[in-house]
Amino acid sequence: MAAELEKGPAAHGWTEDQRWTLARVATVIARRLHVRFSSAQTRRILHRLGFSVQAPVRRAAERDEKAVARRIKETWPQVERR
Repeated sequence: MAAELEKGPAAHGWTEDQRWTLARVATVIARRLHVRFSSAQTRRILHRLGFSVQAPVRRAAERDEKAVARRIKETWPQVERR
């Protein structure tokens, strides 16, 4: 099941929001294993698999790290002087 979660929500049809919720995880479990679990049971399963509640990183998937580093190096000093 952990391998399915590592694929991300988009691989399972949720393209509008890239976050896992208990309801979504329960749906994936139901689709793959043909067993339905409540939210509490799903939370316990995730905890046993080593997953924890986390706040999502607010970063674009298409973020260009080189461009960000270049901007910080070149533009930030000019902004800082003001």
